[in-house]
Amino acid sequence: MELKDVQRLIKEKYYEIDSKSGPLFLLAVLFEEVGELAEAVRKRELSSIREELTDVLFMVLSLANLFDLDLEEKLIEKYVKGNPSKGWDLPHDHNNDN
Repeated sequence: MELKDVQRLIKEKYYEIDSKSGPLFLLAVLFEEVGELAEAVRKRELSSIREELTDVLFMVLSLANLFDLDLEEKLIEKYVKGNPSKGWDLPHDHNNDN
C-alpha cells in the first residue's frame, strides 16, 4: 500500500469528523502528539516512539486531507527526487545526542 492509499483511507474514515473539528483543533492535537513523541524520544522508549510517530503521521494526513493536499507527490518531489538537506544546519557529531 502506498502513502496516497493510506491517506485516502484515512480521509474516507475520518474526514467528516475532522471537518467538523476544524484545522485549529487538528493542529492542536498534532502539537500534543509531537510533545508525546518528544517525551518518548527523550526516554528512548522504542514502542512509545513508534506509537507517537504513528499518531503524528495520522494527524499530518488528517490535516492534509482537510485541505485536500496530496502529500505523497510533494514528499517524493522534495525529499526523494530533491535533496533539501544541503541547506540544513546539522551538527557535525551525532554521537553526543542525549
